[in-house]
Amino acid sequence: MAMGKYSRVDGRKSSGYCSTIVVVVFVAFCLVGVWMLMSSSVVPVHDSNLSSQETVNEVKGTGIESNSKQFEDSSGDLPEDAMKNDGNTIYSQSENKSDTQDDQSENALETGIIVEGKKEEKVETEGTDMKIESKNKEENQDGKTESQEGPKEEAENDGGENTGDGETRQTQAEGGEMNKSEQTESEEASGENKSESDEGGKNLDMGDSLDENRREEKDGSQVEQSASENNVESQEKNQASDEIFPTGSQSEILNETDAQNGAWSTQAVESQNEKQSQQSTISKDRFAHTWKLCNATAGPDYIPCLDNWQIIRRLPSTKHYEHRERHCPEEAPTCLVPIPEGYRRSVKWPKSREKIWYYNVPHTKLAEVKGHQNWVKVTGEYLTFPGGGTQFKHGALHYIDFIEESLPDIAWGKRSRVILDVGCGVASFGGYLFERDVLAMSFAPKDEHEAQVQFALERGIPAMLAVMGTKRLPFPSSVFDIVHCARCRVPWHIEGGKFLLELNRVLRPGGYFVWSATPVYQKLPEDVGIWKAMSELTKSMCWDLMVIKKDKLNGVGAAIFRKPTSNECYNKRTQNEPPLCKESDDPNAAWNVPLEACMHKVPVDASERGYQWPEKWPQRLEKPPYWLNSQVGVYGKAAPEDFAADYKHWKNVVSQSYLKGMGIDWSSVRNIMDMRAVYGGFAAALKDLKVWVMNVVPIDSPDTLPIIYERGLFGMYHDWCESFNTYPRTYDLLHADHLFSSLKKRCNLVPVMAEVDRILRPEGKLIVRDHVEIIGEIESMAKSMNWEIRMIYSKDSEGLLCVRKTNWRPTESELIKSAII
Repeated sequence: MAMGKYSRVDGRKSSGYCSTIVVVVFVAFCLVGVWMLMSSSVVPVHDSNLSSQETVNEVKGTGIESNSKQFEDSSGDLPEDAMKNDGNTIYSQSENKSDTQDDQSENALETGIIVEGKKEEKVETEGTDMKIESKNKEENQDGKTESQEGPKEEAENDGGENTGDGETRQTQAEGGEMNKSEQTESEEASGENKSESDEGGKNLDMGDSLDENRREEKDGSQVEQSASENNVESQEKNQASDEIFPTGSQSEILNETDAQNGAWSTQAVESQNEKQSQQSTISKDRFAHTWKLCNATAGPDYIPCLDNWQIIRRLPSTKHYEHRERHCPEEAPTCLVPIPEGYRRSVKWPKSREKIWYYNVPHTKLAEVKGHQNWVKVTGEYLTFPGGGTQFKHGALHYIDFIEESLPDIAWGKRSRVILDVGCGVASFGGYLFERDVLAMSFAPKDEHEAQVQFALERGIPAMLAVMGTKRLPFPSSVFDIVHCARCRVPWHIEGGKFLLELNRVLRPGGYFVWSATPVYQKLPEDVGIWKAMSELTKSMCWDLMVIKKDKLNGVGAAIFRKPTSNECYNKRTQNEPPLCKESDDPNAAWNVPLEACMHKVPVDASERGYQWPEKWPQRLEKPPYWLNSQVGVYGKAAPEDFAADYKHWKNVVSQSYLKGMGIDWSSVRNIMDMRAVYGGFAAALKDLKVWVMNVVPIDSPDTLPIIYERGLFGMYHDWCESFNTYPRTYDLLHADHLFSSLKKRCNLVPVMAEVDRILRPEGKLIVRDHVEIIGEIESMAKSMNWEIRMIYSKDSEGLLCVRKTNWRPTESELIKSAII
């Protein structure tokens, strides 16, 4: 046997045996040739199904040809180094949603990839929705690669490989070769695609998340040549660049802190980097905890800083509505607020202005008390809003027209754009002002008028919880074009008129105060006394009484006052009462600042804000305010250039990315918050949509809120280390641009995310743009709350994350494990 075996090796064999061997070898070569031919030209099944692919393209909406534009910006917005392709691959997606009659169901079709360092992706499908999760290979303790996952079947609906258990994964051929699949979309987005005729059909798989090193191990020379060609192609396409989040050296407008790029690092930088590195390694363990339900008496309506009864019960006095002011817990809550039983997805605007689901805000007290005034009624499973109010029983639109007819200079939507509605009720006044291109910041306290602000927010009308008590309102000075009060129950004339003087602080010079209340048109002794006191107070404040007129239809009247535009009247007063504020008093200081019964002088310098009226709407939205000329902007340029660059940046991001590549059904979005607004560019870029944006300027950020008001938008100050003054389930979309990295220096991000969960509606979206390590932390916390990861994108050290809040809440078994907070 041994000799025979060796004799074959030596070539010593019989002619018959040789013939047999020749046949066997010939057959073997044929089989090998067939195998090689097949392995080099594999075509996925779904590629041959043209009608199926065309259907996918229709669903995706943006199309393969236009996908590369979703994340592009014009080259004029960025310096040359921002145009260089960094080799990262964009993960993009879109979704096809079909709402049922009650707007509860949402079907999404999403596809995409991400390549970032050592990251792999796992695409999971749940029902008709697909959830994208990114995993770090260093955390894969079982050491398995995706090629070791066992046999897989091709999915026919999304171009991925279906394992049969709802998971879509990438596959590899036996010889170590990667299966080829349709990849046109992702390759166009990253600037790496080539035509099939040039590449021989060598497009990457849609679910492929291998990095360059792994691809070189598979086919070193071929990948190296492809990468070289792609590099040249990227440089030739230097006409556009990804504009999702240009920062650092890649951005001229978004870098607020100049980086020190010297040859030598500093101990402070090295120490900080090490701390961040250590932090990122434990982030998974930190955020992989069980969330608990908040055990508060307010239940699904819990507002931490307004329902802190341990503090409220110990207040020495409630004379000035101290019990309605903010009293935040020493430690911000880390629990999740329960969702009301029977909660349904909110009715879309504009239908929501007239009706909302009863079980979303299951309160009937206002319907019982104010039903005769057409505030709100219970109609089957809906709460309906006829559009009335205490002063306009026959509808808000007639009342709005009545005010403008009384004083045509008000000019709704042109001269008067941003107004403050005090004691707003269910905010029907503000809701119908949208038809006049007017934004109303409506506010009322959380008081015996049960859930009035919650009704307004559920209807899709801007509103917030606040009270005129012992502290200033969270707005800068001289920003509102009009302040309105329709029976708002505020005693303006008491204690030196300090509440009216607070309105004087926030009212723009030349702005109007519209007071629709019984002292204006009734002759009862109490009303007569109040009118006399108000007349004396407004005269001493140098307000001009422009007109008093009665609305015959509603049987009410309104007095309209005007704030002066100069200090001439102040200087002529015989008595300094109310007194002028000290020169050291900053009228823009508004966060937890006590109220004072004094007036600030009107600006007399032509370069000061408030000296002249803003441009008419909508010109004021896009034109830099005149008073920015002498200032330096947030990003280091001259303020007007900063302003213009910021606006251009956000128009590009919104049009090329947010509206096309995020998988968001914008027809379901109404209430939006920009958690760190800067110039309000994000809100300005959404002006053509039927949405409103609450622009929040954090208290530790540059005070740009006056600019936001100047351009015809609105917002407020807030400290995100505390709870926001609104009901749970307020916003459809939250936008946080480099907010969390700033907060992490002062706050624990866990309670911040708990607050995000509280104010975001189920099915609502959170968009986060921040440093990669922060994106990782937010992603981990979102996953621990069972939120759906919609999109992750990274470039250099920056990242973008879009997540969707689900209806998940802890189960009883989870709650048993540990006590409820």
